[in-house]
Amino acid sequence: MRVKAYALLATTSGLATYAAGAPAWWSIAIGVAAPALAVSAPRFLRGALTGARTPGAREHRPETMSGMQFEDYVAGVARSCGVPVIMTPVTGDWGVDLIVGHRPNRLAIQCKRLSRPVGPGAVQEVVAGAPMQDCAATMVVSNQPFTPAARRLAELHGCELVGGSELPRLRSAIRRLTAPGPVS
Repeated sequence: MRVKAYALLATTSGLATYAAGAPAWWSIAIGVAAPALAVSAPRFLRGALTGARTPGAREHRPETMSGMQFEDYVAGVARSCGVPVIMTPVTGDWGVDLIVGHRPNRLAIQCKRLSRPVGPGAVQEVVAGAPMQDCAATMVVSNQPFTPAARRLAELHGCELVGGSELPRLRSAIRRLTAPGPVS
């Protein structure tokens, strides 16, 4: 039954094209293409609608990510800056989740995806682990803001904090800290 329907569609579309004044070769091409389009259109439309509903890499909200997804998100932002990214092992990383950039300006990043403000422990971890990973600068990235104690400790050690509403400036902070020349 389906084959008869496609044959009828091919014949009808070819004849309609010829009746509209198109050359014979064009009518044959339309007659051959019409069934192929009819077969692929539902699948194409379903895929297009699915793709429209699927969030892109930049559309994931950090609040909805797991800790590992958040780390992957930060690594993706760093890669988009054109610098190499090393993701450290889950254990034995000395408090450094990502190593970003080239020596001597490598950046140690600690990623914290939490449900509360980030305390000074995250700053302590990355500042202590950076020399072990041969990094010159440090950064803590979080989906939440930082406590006053964390901010004071970060300022004392020159650690960059990017969290909460400041996440849109993550890319520019990574570019600045991994730029060739003296570390700011």
